[in-house]
Amino acid sequence: AEVTAQRAFADTDIIVNVQGDEPCLPASLINQVAFDLAEHSAADIATLYTKITEEKQIFDPNAVKVVLDHQGYALYFSRAPIPWMRDHFDKESSLPTILPHYRHIGLYGYRASFLKHYAELNPCVLEQEESLEQLRAIFHGKKIHLTPANIDPGHGVDTEQDLMVVRQLLA
Repeated sequence: AEVTAQRAFADTDIIVNVQGDEPCLPASLINQVAFDLAEHSAADIATLYTKITEEKQIFDPNAVKVVLDHQGYALYFSRAPIPWMRDHFDKESSLPTILPHYRHIGLYGYRASFLKHYAELNPCVLEQEESLEQLRAIFHGKKIHLTPANIDPGHGVDTEQDLMVVRQLLA
């Protein structure tokens, strides 16, 4: 938000932010998220996701899950297992096939018009309890469009062990 004021971005400009915990993110995904936001005029924010392929990720609070509507807009983000498959998780030890689970990738495309006013939006309890800033946007009626990453986003850093792995990858 501060940068948009300092640099006098036009409201229609798209600004992409790569979260610091995604050091291996391929540059092509930065372009993908910017193009996605440009294509979805109703969205204030665009971001990416991948399909969860390991059940342990569903239960990992470091893996932020997202549930989408039929047009690819975020309904909710959580560190908890969402959607909760009531009749599955207590009986099965495999991933449910009825409904996929998605993991959010720490990359955002913003319209400058959104960033100029983001700081004016009051934090909400959901954002504070989940420690997920995108919930503030959803709480205040802003639209976040998601699209699947078209390539592997690379290894993120959520834990000390992840940091060790990424250090080896980048060495």
